[in-house]
Amino acid sequence: MTIRRALVVLGALLAVVLGAATPASAHAALVNTNPGEDAIVKTAPQQVVLTFSEGVLLSADSLRVLDPAGGRVDSGPPQHANGNSSTAAVALRAGLGDGTYTVAWKAVSDDSHPVAGAFTFSVGAPSKTTVDVAEQAQAVGGGPAGVLYGIGRYVAYAGFALLVGASAFLAVCWPRGALLRPMRRIAVGGWVALVASTIALLMLRGPYVNGGGLGDALDLGVMRDVLNTRPGAALLSRLLLLAAAAVFLAVLFGLYAKRGTPASESERAERADLAWGLGIGGGVIATGIAATWAMAEHASVGIQSGLAMPVDVAHLLSMAVWLGGLTALLTALVAGLGIEREAVQRFSKIGFAAVATLVATGTYQSWRQLGSWDAFVSTSYGQLLLVKIGLVVLLVELAWLSRRWTARLGAPAVSATAAVKRPERVVAGSSADPARQAQLRLQRTARDKAQARKTRESDPERDGLRKSVLAEVAVAVVVLAVTTLLTGTQPGRAAQEKTGSVAAPVDAPSGLPLSVRIPYDTHGPKGKGQALITIDPGRVGQNEVHVLISGADPVPVDVPEVKLEFTLKAKSIGPLPVALQHLDVGHWTAASVQLPMAGTWQVSVTVRTSDIDQVTETRNVEITS
Repeated sequence: MTIRRALVVLGALLAVVLGAATPASAHAALVNTNPGEDAIVKTAPQQVVLTFSEGVLLSADSLRVLDPAGGRVDSGPPQHANGNSSTAAVALRAGLGDGTYTVAWKAVSDDSHPVAGAFTFSVGAPSKTTVDVAEQAQAVGGGPAGVLYGIGRYVAYAGFALLVGASAFLAVCWPRGALLRPMRRIAVGGWVALVASTIALLMLRGPYVNGGGLGDALDLGVMRDVLNTRPGAALLSRLLLLAAAAVFLAVLFGLYAKRGTPASESERAERADLAWGLGIGGGVIATGIAATWAMAEHASVGIQSGLAMPVDVAHLLSMAVWLGGLTALLTALVAGLGIEREAVQRFSKIGFAAVATLVATGTYQSWRQLGSWDAFVSTSYGQLLLVKIGLVVLLVELAWLSRRWTARLGAPAVSATAAVKRPERVVAGSSADPARQAQLRLQRTARDKAQARKTRESDPERDGLRKSVLAEVAVAVVVLAVTTLLTGTQPGRAAQEKTGSVAAPVDAPSGLPLSVRIPYDTHGPKGKGQALITIDPGRVGQNEVHVLISGADPVPVDVPEVKLEFTLKAKSIGPLPVALQHLDVGHWTAASVQLPMAGTWQVSVTVRTSDIDQVTETRNVEITS
């Protein structure tokens, strides 16, 4: 199989993986709102406060509050409440009347991904509203900008792998290969891809996080706002480091590669000094570029971020050394460049160390992002991670097979100098016949390819190694695509925080009910819906509880049976059953529910939609004293 055919197959695999990708999930989960979602408050609040699972970046239109007629009632720009970066607050105008108000919000989470949504609350009593909540939940992270941004992220990862991996391969494993044009093209191509994708990501960042059109990519004001954010600063830093990488490549493929084998002691010492300089400089540049991902994405937020960021850098570097080096090795084998056995063996050792580092750092990252075993199957992040783990296991098996072929290699049958561009031979008397010269060049190219193919077929060990490395690269392309999707998917910990969130903060003032919305699915006919549970006032002592059941659309529906229980696991209290009374269509209530202690109570609601279809869902709520 030629490189061209291999790239066609790999491109098809990539299209399948990326074609199934959805817009990036929000990584900052909304855990609390004040007033609560769908809450009914007796008096108009002075402000609206949202609390997230991690810090968020706010813009001038991050919070908009609309009255029943669709008019703006927020006053002033959104701010972080009490300086807490994980909150967003906006003041409301004085004298708001009764009715239903809509809160539309959007922000950018600390790990660089956009988040948006909308909810309603009512003052006095619910009312009709002209505002469509679904329309107000601004679409961010999707659309054409989202698709192009996702492609740019993949190209950036691939370019980084080719740049770092090929450079390391040529500098450490096969210095003589740096003289060959096919090998130089890999590293230079990686540099070009990384530069182009970084510029594209900078331009697309604005419409990606704001939900705007592609025209915003050319808006200088939007670009200025992007550069003032941490992700924008990381992308700009990457461009500056890539300028230094261009100097590194010039030295690697120029002064270092062309010196050849030193003849004297002084030349050997000079070459050794140059090699050390290239190693240190290249290592610093590669580490810096990897850090531009770590400082702005998953590793920079959540638990143990101080440890997670250097671990993420090590993970990215080991990925690049392995996958980029595999691509360089595959090119040398397919093109018949006569790579020496010793060079392949050196890469085999480096690749083994890179794989070991990948497994160790990947295990830590998985534990940190998942949070629980259940998240493997209950979250999109966990399911994608299972796919990646399976692919990595397959990669390790293929790498083991490649090591076996490496151990059986003999001396190369084709000299590496055969791949160096040879000077054109001019046939006597034909200098004025360019057509004849072109024909001769085509003949020589065809002859060289035929000779290389014949040589490969006569060397079964190298042919076996070539096929196993090709399989490694094919799987690695898909692994890289899955990794790109993982970085755009909400981590398991954040997803579980969102699932277990409550709709009113712990310090809710007296009179503000506590509410929690719980989706359910009994997997029977009309079995999907949601239960809205309101606990008033949500404090120790006597509480009034309302349960509102709606179907797949927000229309109240009656079901054969609804049960409710409260459990305080920390104090081994409960479960305390609640005697619910059917009040209206889809509405159950209990007038006096005693909650004896403050703490994190587990609310369990059981919904039965038929004689055999039933499900129990649980969430946590904070009951204060």
